[in-house]
Amino acid sequence: MAETTHAVSFLGRFTVLRGAVRELWITFAVKVIGILAYSVMNSTLVLWLSYDLGFNDTNAGYIVFGWSAALTLFTVMVGSLTDAIGLRKAFLLGTWVCVFARLVMTFATSKWLALICGMLPLALGEALGTPVLVAAVRRYSTTAQRSISFSIFYAVMNVGFFIAGFIFDFLRKGMGERGHVTLPILGVEVTTYRMLFLASFAIECVLLPILYFGVREGVEATDEGVAIHPEKPKYRGDSFIKALWLMCRDAWRDSLRIFAGLWKQPGFYKFLVFLALAAFVRLIFIQMYYTYPKFGIRELGQGAPIGRLFGINSLLIIFLVPLVGAISQKISAYRMVTIGSAIAAGSVFIMALPTAWFQSMAGGFLGRWVGQGYLGLEGSVHPYYVMIFLFVVLLSFGEAIYSPRLYEYAACIAPKGQEASYMAMSYLPFFLAKLLVAGTSGHLLAAYCPEAGPRHSEILWLIIAITTMVAPVGLIALQRFIRVKEAGRDG
Repeated sequence: MAETTHAVSFLGRFTVLRGAVRELWITFAVKVIGILAYSVMNSTLVLWLSYDLGFNDTNAGYIVFGWSAALTLFTVMVGSLTDAIGLRKAFLLGTWVCVFARLVMTFATSKWLALICGMLPLALGEALGTPVLVAAVRRYSTTAQRSISFSIFYAVMNVGFFIAGFIFDFLRKGMGERGHVTLPILGVEVTTYRMLFLASFAIECVLLPILYFGVREGVEATDEGVAIHPEKPKYRGDSFIKALWLMCRDAWRDSLRIFAGLWKQPGFYKFLVFLALAAFVRLIFIQMYYTYPKFGIRELGQGAPIGRLFGINSLLIIFLVPLVGAISQKISAYRMVTIGSAIAAGSVFIMALPTAWFQSMAGGFLGRWVGQGYLGLEGSVHPYYVMIFLFVVLLSFGEAIYSPRLYEYAACIAPKGQEASYMAMSYLPFFLAKLLVAGTSGHLLAAYCPEAGPRHSEILWLIIAITTMVAPVGLIALQRFIRVKEAGRDG
C-alpha cells in the first residue's frame, strides 16, 4: 500500500500541470521553436564568419566576443525593460528583431552590413527572448507547478537543440561542407552556411502568429487562480508615432529605475557571485558552439555528423530533466547546482585523454553502435567519436542535475515585480561564459587545432576542463558566504 501511495505521489508531481494556463504551454512551444532557430544559427556562426566572410580563427573569435559582449549588455538590461513594458510586448519585439537580423545575415554580401545590420540587432533580439521566457514560466505557473515547470521548460528546450543538430548535419551533407545552391524564384546563390541561416529565419517566422494570437496581455497564474490585468492605454489621444516614442522613453526610465534598485538589495550581491561561478561550467556548452564545430570538422573530416553526435546530449536531457526535477524537489537549488556542476566539469577531462586509450573501444561494440548504428558511418570508427559520446553522456547527467535549478534559484529569491530582472541575471552565466569562450576559442583553435599543420587537440580540451572546474570548487568553498535561503527548501 505504501508503494502504491508513493507511486501516486510521484506521478502527481507531473500531473500538477493539469489545468495550467494556456500561456504556460505556449511558453514551452515558443521555447522549442526559438531554441531551434537559435541553435541552427549559433552552430553555423563561426563557420560563416570564417568561410563566407573570410575571417581567420582568431578574428572570428574576436567578432563573436564583441557580439557576445553586446548580447550580455542587452540581456542584463532587457529584464528590467520587460518588467516595465510587459511580457507580451517583449515577446513580440524580440521576435521581430530576430526575423530582420536573420534575413540580413542570410543575404548580405558586405562584411560590415552583415555584422552591423545582422549580428548586432540579433544580439538585441536574442536578449529580449531568453530572460523573457524564463520570467514567463514564473508568471504563468503556480507555486505547486513551478519546479516541474522549470524542469519541463529545460527539457523542451533540448528538443529544439536535438532537432537543430539534425538540420545542421542534413544541410551540410546534402549541399556539401562548402557547397552552393541557387534559390528558386529569387535566383540568388547562397552557400551551405547561408542556407542554414535561411532555415533559422524560416523557423523564427513561425513564432509571430503563435505569440500574437496565443498570448494574452496581463495574465498571471496565482495560487488563488488565474488573474488578468488588462493593459490600460497610457497615451490616449496621441498619434501612433508619438505614443511609441513616449512608451520607449518611459520604458527606458522605468528600466533604469528597476535595474538600479537591484543593487540596493544585500542578497543581490551574493546572487551575482553565485552566477559568476556558475558561468565557468556553462562555458562547456559555449565551447560546443564556437570551438567544437571546427575541431570536429578538422579532426573527423568535412561533413562529419558532429551535430547529431552532440545531439545525444539533448536526447538524454529531454528524459533526464523531468525525472530529476520530480525526485529532487525537496533538495535546494544551490546544492543541486554544486553536485551537477562537479559532474559536468569532470566530463570534459575525457576529451583531454590520449585517443589511443579508446582505440579498442572504437573497434568494439560501442564504436559500432555509435558509429555505424547511430551516426551511419562507413568503415572504421575514429576514437574521437567514442570519446565525444562518453563525454556527452556524462555531461548530460551533470547538466540535468544543475542547469534547470540555476534558473529556479533566481526565481526563488526574486522579489515580486522584479522577476524578469532576476531572470535576466540568471542567464548572465551563459553570456559571461560566451565572453570568455569567444575571446579565447580562436586562439585555442589556432594554437592546438589549426586547419593545416600539426594538431594537439587534447591540450585544447585540457585547458577547457581545468577552467570549468572553477565552478564546483568555488561553489563549495564560498558556500557559507554566498548561499541565499530558498523558500520551502531545507537541504
